[in-house]
Amino acid sequence: MKRAAFLLAAAMALLSAVPALTRAAAAAPLPRFHVAFTSEVEAEPFTGRVLVYLGRAGDGREPRSGPNWFAPQPFFALDVKNIKAGETITVGGPNTKRFPRDLKELPDGPLLAQAVLDRNVGGESRVGAGAGNGFSSPVALPPTGSEPVRLLIDKTVEPAAFRETARTKDVVVPSKLLSDFYKRPTVMRAAVVLPEGYAAETARRYPVLYAIPGFGGRHFQAEGYSGLYTSGPAAPKMLFVMLDPDCATGHHVFADSASNGPRGRALVEELIPAIEKQFRAIGKPGARFVAGHSSGGWSSLWLQVTYTDTFGGVWSTSPDPVDFRDFQRIDLYAKDANMFRDAAGKPRPIARRGDTPVLYYQQFSDMEDVLGRGGQLASFEAVFSPRGRDGQPRPLWDRVTGAVDPETVRAWQKYDIRLKLERDWKTLGPKLAGKLHVYTGGVDTFYLEGAVALLKESLTKLGSDAKVEVIPGKDHGSILDAAMRERLAREMAETLKKNGVDTEAAGTPRSPAVSGR
Repeated sequence: MKRAAFLLAAAMALLSAVPALTRAAAAAPLPRFHVAFTSEVEAEPFTGRVLVYLGRAGDGREPRSGPNWFAPQPFFALDVKNIKAGETITVGGPNTKRFPRDLKELPDGPLLAQAVLDRNVGGESRVGAGAGNGFSSPVALPPTGSEPVRLLIDKTVEPAAFRETARTKDVVVPSKLLSDFYKRPTVMRAAVVLPEGYAAETARRYPVLYAIPGFGGRHFQAEGYSGLYTSGPAAPKMLFVMLDPDCATGHHVFADSASNGPRGRALVEELIPAIEKQFRAIGKPGARFVAGHSSGGWSSLWLQVTYTDTFGGVWSTSPDPVDFRDFQRIDLYAKDANMFRDAAGKPRPIARRGDTPVLYYQQFSDMEDVLGRGGQLASFEAVFSPRGRDGQPRPLWDRVTGAVDPETVRAWQKYDIRLKLERDWKTLGPKLAGKLHVYTGGVDTFYLEGAVALLKESLTKLGSDAKVEVIPGKDHGSILDAAMRERLAREMAETLKKNGVDTEAAGTPRSPAVSGR
């Protein structure tokens, strides 16, 4: 699993230099924080989570932009109930959660602290930057922890604004399905990048590629992301639609679920028809593709195998686990499966640089537990798990021991793509002929190649013509090199031609910018 509020390029750069989380030398004792919020931020008594993020002074980023997956600074969280504006909230006492879990002292400074009130009203995964959440100004920590640090939450995160251009358009579609589920008005968002010549070719209709970014990616990055598929000499001329998979629990992967609602149905029944009516799409399955990377790679493959009559082909790269026998090297179906430690008792890594582990499951799980919501691992539970007695997604693993719950695993089986294909192949096989393309790197940064290899083995036994490949030497990001981008474009053009659709080349290349993990 792979997550944080980050662009993939930035995350990969951080892998090259991961500093120590804490340093004992010259370390300061843990401070306490006296936090309050103004009535302008929240007029009603607040029940929810208050967080205090730390960051290094002078790094050019506000602490609330964290935690960084690969080099997280310590941070704190406290759940409060019915706190009124102006009342003091003490973060740092015995009921405070902290990351790392065994934090005894802070790194050497200079450090900044910043408080966030997680109102969770904007439906976004990033707590520190979520629209509607309150936040304080960053405050420098004193050299000693003798005096409480006072933080006043007096600002509110404004919703991000979409900047339209002549060829990039914002799409907002009200969803009755999601509004009924959440019992409040809910919309779906996407961005459409028009092909060259669209304005002049008023009688022409186009094929459409629906693309889904990885964890942390949004439709705001559509113009850069489109370069992965719609530029270069082989790329067919298409409407490029970048979908927004972000939600309060993380990445909803366009799968219908108990916690996130009918996300797949809303896409297929509401958003796609609205887009294709507005932007002169051909509007037929043979001219409608889906693609994605990482969490978006899983999403796109799920959509293709679930809505076989809606999409005419999928191009999935570095997908999240597509076979739960290798959930980033964990066999969830194994007896006594454990997320934190392998059968030999060794810590399980969740990310690597080359062959060197740089991030471990337990550390990552601890970090998400303090964050509260919106984490990569927890987002899997929000999609795959039924709701527990408390109304929250049923946990897959014990947050202290790492033990996997077999009952929850059984509920997850409906989302195991390999298992779904095997169980329903008699029906699905003929409908998926010529449509499946799945590629990942042999040294994937997040250990995703094992599940893809198992999927390939299964599809081969089923007699599928799917193109499923593990590319030697490529990692999570480098899989999308120039050769792969050319290949994706060529295969899409060939599929359109086979389906009798105009394959005029798109034209001038653009530099791709991949977001998410």
